[in-house]
Amino acid sequence: MAGRLVLWLLLGLGPAGGAHIKKAEAEAPRYLHAAELGAALRALAEGAPPGLARLFSIGQSVEGRPLWVLRLTAGLEPGAGPAGAPIPGRPQVKLVGNMHGDEPLGRPLLLRLARELLAAWARGDARAGRLLNATDLYLLPSLNPDGFERAREGDCGGSAPGGRENSRGKDLNRSFPDQFGAAQPDLGPVPEVRALITWMQRNKFVLSGNLHGGSVVASYPYDDSPMHEPNGIYSKSADDEVFKYLAKAYASNHPIMKTGTPNCPGEQFETFKDGITNGAHWYDVEGGMQDYNYVWANCFEITLELSCCKYPMASQLQQEWENNRESLLTFIEKVHMGVKGFVRDLVTGSGLANATIAVAGIDHNITAGRFGDYHRLLVPGTYNITAAVMGYVPMTVENIEVKEGAATGVDFSLQPAVLVPVPDPTAASPTSLHQPLQPEDFRHHHFPDMEIFLRRYASEYTNITRLYSVGKSVEQRELYVMEISDNPGIHEPGEPEFKYIGNMHGNEVIGRELLLNLIDYLCKNFGTDPEVTELVLNTRIHIMPSMNPDGYEKSQEGDRSSTVGRNNSNNYDLNRNFPDQFLPMTDPLQPETLAVMNWLRAFPFVLSANLHGGSLVVNYPFDDDEKGIAIYSKSPDDGVFQQLALSYSKENTQMYQGSPCKDMYPNEYFPHGITNGAHWYNVQGGMQDWNYLNTNCFEVTIELGCVKYPNAEDLPKYWEENHRSLLQFIKQVHQGVKGFVLDATSRRGISNATISVADIDHPVTSYKAGDYWRLLVPGSYKITASARGYNPLTRTVTVGDRGAVQVNFTLSRTDSKVEEGKIPVLTNEDTSDPSTKEFETLIKDLSAENGLERLVLTPSVDVSPYRYRPYKDLSDFLRALHLNYPQITNLTNLGHSVEYRQMWSLEISNKPNQSEPEEPKIRFVAGIHGNAPVGTELLLALAEFLCVNYKKNAAITKLIDRTRIVIVPSLNPDGRETAQERDCTSKTGQTNAHGKDLDTDFTSKTREPETKAIIENLILKRDFSLSVALDGGSLLVTYPYDKPVQTVENKETLRHLATLYANNHPSMHLGQPGCKNESDNIPGGVIRGAEWHSHLGSMKDFSVTFGHCPEITVYTSCCYFPSAGQLPNLWTENKKSLLSMVVEVHKGVHGFVQDKSGKPVSKAVIVLNEGVRVYTKEGGYFHVLLAPGLHNISATAEGYQQKHVLVSVRHDAASSVVIVFDMDNRIFGLSRELVVTVAGATMSAMVLTACIIWCVCSIKSNRHKDGFHRLRQHNDDYEDEIRMMSTGSKKSLLSHEFQDETDTEEETLYSSKH
Repeated sequence: MAGRLVLWLLLGLGPAGGAHIKKAEAEAPRYLHAAELGAALRALAEGAPPGLARLFSIGQSVEGRPLWVLRLTAGLEPGAGPAGAPIPGRPQVKLVGNMHGDEPLGRPLLLRLARELLAAWARGDARAGRLLNATDLYLLPSLNPDGFERAREGDCGGSAPGGRENSRGKDLNRSFPDQFGAAQPDLGPVPEVRALITWMQRNKFVLSGNLHGGSVVASYPYDDSPMHEPNGIYSKSADDEVFKYLAKAYASNHPIMKTGTPNCPGEQFETFKDGITNGAHWYDVEGGMQDYNYVWANCFEITLELSCCKYPMASQLQQEWENNRESLLTFIEKVHMGVKGFVRDLVTGSGLANATIAVAGIDHNITAGRFGDYHRLLVPGTYNITAAVMGYVPMTVENIEVKEGAATGVDFSLQPAVLVPVPDPTAASPTSLHQPLQPEDFRHHHFPDMEIFLRRYASEYTNITRLYSVGKSVEQRELYVMEISDNPGIHEPGEPEFKYIGNMHGNEVIGRELLLNLIDYLCKNFGTDPEVTELVLNTRIHIMPSMNPDGYEKSQEGDRSSTVGRNNSNNYDLNRNFPDQFLPMTDPLQPETLAVMNWLRAFPFVLSANLHGGSLVVNYPFDDDEKGIAIYSKSPDDGVFQQLALSYSKENTQMYQGSPCKDMYPNEYFPHGITNGAHWYNVQGGMQDWNYLNTNCFEVTIELGCVKYPNAEDLPKYWEENHRSLLQFIKQVHQGVKGFVLDATSRRGISNATISVADIDHPVTSYKAGDYWRLLVPGSYKITASARGYNPLTRTVTVGDRGAVQVNFTLSRTDSKVEEGKIPVLTNEDTSDPSTKEFETLIKDLSAENGLERLVLTPSVDVSPYRYRPYKDLSDFLRALHLNYPQITNLTNLGHSVEYRQMWSLEISNKPNQSEPEEPKIRFVAGIHGNAPVGTELLLALAEFLCVNYKKNAAITKLIDRTRIVIVPSLNPDGRETAQERDCTSKTGQTNAHGKDLDTDFTSKTREPETKAIIENLILKRDFSLSVALDGGSLLVTYPYDKPVQTVENKETLRHLATLYANNHPSMHLGQPGCKNESDNIPGGVIRGAEWHSHLGSMKDFSVTFGHCPEITVYTSCCYFPSAGQLPNLWTENKKSLLSMVVEVHKGVHGFVQDKSGKPVSKAVIVLNEGVRVYTKEGGYFHVLLAPGLHNISATAEGYQQKHVLVSVRHDAASSVVIVFDMDNRIFGLSRELVVTVAGATMSAMVLTACIIWCVCSIKSNRHKDGFHRLRQHNDDYEDEIRMMSTGSKKSLLSHEFQDETDTEEETLYSSKH
C-alpha cells in the first residue's frame, strides 16, 4: 500500500485518503500546489529503497515556500546534513523547473522522472541502474512556487498577472550576475536566486537543465552579448561545440523539437535548425541562469523550452511526458562524456580540491571537487589537458583521445613545489583527504604591523572580507574589525552574526595573535576546505584582534603575570568599565568601551567570545552577584552557557583537564576546563554580562594561557592547541532555534519582535527582517513570539544537537479587522506605535518654518562640491560611496548609453537591498541634457551629504530609515563628455551620441538606449511617489505637461510640489531668473512646462502618464555649464529645496487596501478626484502626494464593491486611510448569476418584440425596401465597432485615462519566453 501511495502522489494526484487510492489512481494527472508538491516529494523520499533518495530544501521563496530538491543516487549514507555527503568521483547533475511561475511543465515532468527512475531501479532495469549508480542527480521541481500559485492553468501566453515573476515582481531569469554587466545585481528581492547561488557554491555541478515553456527548442549559452542587441547576435562561449552537442542530444530525442519548426501560435514562421539555438541569437537575456552556471561555476547548463503553451492543460501532461522522457534520460547521461579523473598529491596521495583543469585551445577552466575529482565535458576529439594548483608543479597530459560515449579517465598526480616529509602510515591522521593550510607567520604584531596585516588580507580577499573600525582608543588608534563572510558588508536575513574580541587587557596578547592567525586560516582555506567554506558561507564572522591597542604598546614580551599595559591609556580596566546589573558604575565610560557598546547595538550578534590570558579556562556568566562575593551566580541560560564553554574546552586537551597553571596556582581546578565567572572570582562591570543582559548576544570569556605575554617562539604551540576550539566555538552559533517573525498580512518581517522561552527568563528580539536566533540546549520548549500591535503566538519545539531548528512565527495584527459602515472624512491616523509617532512629529517639525535649518542643515556635517566629475570620476565616486556606506546604499546599473557608458543608480535607505512597499520612494535624476551638468554635481553632493550624516544627524538618520531615495546623476553620459565648462549657451553635448534630445524621445517608436533604460528600469516600475529632475538654462521649476493640452489633471498637486521647491530656494521663488532672452516674470518661479518650452515626448510627461508618478523639472542656473567655482554656492542654494522634497514625500495619503478577512489587495485601482489613478503595491499599500485640502478617493478591484473615501490632507503630515473591500457577489440581494441570467433573458425578449413590431410596421407602411439592404451592407462595419467596444482596445483605455492627444507610440508589452 505504501508503494501505491508513493506512485499515486508522484503522478500528481492530490491526497484523497487511503480508502480512495484506487479511485485516485484512475484520475488524470494534474498540477500539484505547494503543500501537495511537498507531500509528494516527501512520500517519494520516504518510500524509496534505502540509500537511494534524499529530500531537502535549499531555501525559501519570498512568501516562505520551501525550494524542495530531491536527490537521487545509489549509496547515500544517513547523516551528513539534510542533503547528504558528496560521493567522490560521481558527477552531479541538476534539473530545475518552474523558474517562471507561469511555465510549470517542469514540475510534473520532474516528479514523473523521479517516479520512473525509482520504479525502473526496483525492477532491476539496467539503464536506471547504470544511471543511479554512476550519477548524482538533483531534481528541483519549482524554483518559483510563489509565481506558480498566481498562474492559471491553460494560460498559454503568460497573461496572468504576476505569475511569471516572484512575489516581489522580479524575473528570476534576469536576476543573476551577468558576465557583461558592470554592477552586481541586488539579490535582496530574489531569495530564490540567492538560495540557488549558495547551493551551487556548495556543490560542483557538472551538467544542468533549466526547464521552461513558451516554445519548443533547446537554447544554449551565451544568453546575452556585450552589445545587448535584442536578437540576431550569436554570442559564442568558449565551449560552443560542447553546448551544441548537449542541446542536440535533447532535441534529437524530442519528436517536435527535432523538427526545428514548433509552429507556436503567433510564431508559425519561427524555425530553429536541428531544434537548437544560441540564446542571444534568439533574443538577448541579461542576468540569465544558464550563463551564470557556466561563467561562475563548473556547470554546463542549457535552457529547454518544452511546449508552445506556457501552462498547458493537465490533460496534456501524459503526452508531454512521452515527448520528453527519452530526451531527459539521454541528457542526464551526457554528464559522462569527455574526461574525468582525480587530481592528487604525488607524495601523500590525498585529493587536491579546487585544482584547475585547463584544456588547451578552450578558454574556459573548471576546478576539481573537494576530493580532487573532476569531470570535464568535451566532444569527441584529441586534447592536451593541464592540472594545476597553488603550491604544486603543474602537470600536462597530451593527446588525450575523447570518444563518443563514456568519459576517458585521466588522473593527475602533482608534485609539491616544496617536498614535504612522507607521513608515518602508523600514525593517526584525519580521515579527510584534504588538509587545510595552516598559518606560517607566528610573531607579535605591534599596531602598525597589525594594521598592515589587516589591510593586506582585506585587499587580497575582497570577496570574503571587509575591514572596518568601530571607533578609536584614547590615543586615537583604530579599533579594527575584520568581517569574514561570503557577502561582506551585508546582513543576510537568516544568517547569524558572530564575533571574537581579543586583547581587552593590553598585556594579555595570546588572543590578539590567535585572531590574526584565524583570519589567515579562514581566508586561505575558503573555497578549498569544506569546514571553513561552510562556516564562511553560513556565518557572518567579525574579528576584533585588539580592543586595547594602547595598553598593548606599553606591555612587554615575556610578562607572565604583571599588570603593566593591562589598562587603557586613562588607566581604566576595560573589563570593569561596562554598566553592571547589580552595582552602579562610578568610573566614566572609556572610548573603547563606548565604541564596543555602540558596535554591539548596531549588529545582531548571537554569540561571542572575549579572549584573555593568565589562566586556562572558559568562564561564563554571570561574572558577579548582588553581594559582590565569589559565589556561583547562575544566569537564566546557565545550561546553554555550560554547553558553549564545553564546546571550546573539549577541543583543548590541556584546558579540558582542568588544572592549568600548577606552578602559579597549584590549588586551582576547573572541572572540564570551565567555570562560572562569579564562582571563580567576582568581576563588576564585565563585558560578557553586559552582552547577555543588553543585547541578544551570548558571550563567554576564554583564558588562553598561564603566561600573559609569551615569547614569540611559543606562539605556534598556542595555535596548535586552540585552533580547533576556535572553529568549534563558531559552529555553536548554529545551535538552538532560528527563524523569522512575519506579519500575517504583508508577509514581511517584524523587527524587534520578542522571542521568549517558557521557564527561561531571557527573551531575545528579532532583527530588521524579522529574523531571530535563540541558542538552546537539546530539549523540548514552548516558545512564544510577540510584538506590539500583534497577537502573540506560541509553538512547542523540539531542539536537537545537529544544527538549529527553523521555526517561523506568523503574527496577525490585533486590529486587522476594520469595522464596516459609512466612512467619514479621514484625517491623520492616530497610531499607537511610538516610533511612528516620533517620525510623524519629526515631519511636522521639519515642515515648520525654519524646521529644516534647525534640525538638518545647522547641526549636520556639510559637503562642498568643488569640481565637475567626468564619467570615470563619477563612476569611481559612486562606487566609493557604496563601499564606504554599504549598509545604506545600493549601486546598480540601469543600462548603457549609445557609447556604452553605464547609467548608474544609487539607492539610499536603511534596507537598500530589500523591497519595502510601505515606504515612500523618491527619485532624483539629472543630466538628461549633457551640456547642463550642474544637476549631476548637486545630486552627487546630496548623496554624500546624506551618507556622511547617517547616524550622526538624528533627523537625516530617521529620514533615510523611512525613505527609499534613488539618485540617478547622469542620464546622458555621452553628451556630458563632449560639453565644455563655462559654455553658458552652447548646445554641444545637449543631445546623446546619436544627436537625439533625450527629453523628446520618450514616446518615440524606436527609442534611444538611454531612454529605454530609464523607462524600463525606473519609470515603468511604478513604485515611486515623486520624481525631481534637475536641468539647466534658467532658474525656475516646471510641472507637467510639457506637451500642449487643454486640461491638466491633478494640477493643484503638481503646482504645489513645484512651488515647494521654489519656496525653499533663496531666489527662485522671486520669479525673476535674470537669464538672457528669457522672461523675467515667472510668478513664484513656477510654470507649466508647455507654457515655457512646449515639446513632445518628455520624461516628465511620460512619468506622469505611464509611471503614475508626479515629476517636476528644476532649472538650477541660467548658465548651462557654469564654472566649477560656482558649484559650492549652487549647492548651498539648492540643498534645502532638495531636502524638502525628501520630507514632502512623507505627506499626502498613505493607504492600505484589504478585504474583510484582512488579506491585502494588490493592484487595486485608486482614483483620485475622479481623474488620476494609482495602483496598490505588493501588500496592498499605496501612496500618493496631494496638495493640502479635501480629496475624493475611489477604490476598485475585480470581484469587490467600489469604495469611496473623502480624505483631508494637511501640509505638515500624511493622512492614513485603510480601505476594506466587500465582496461584489450579490445584486439586489440575489446571486449575481441569477440576476445576469434574468436580465439577459428579459432584454432579449424586449429586443425581439421590438424588432417584430418594427418589421410589421415597416411592411404596412410600404416604405423603401432597400433600407434593410442598406443595414446589411454596413453590417460588417457595425460588428467591428461592437467588437472594439467589447474588447476594450488600448486606444479607448488611454482616452479614458491620461488621454494623450499627440501622435505617440502605443506601449507594447512583450513577454519573453525564458
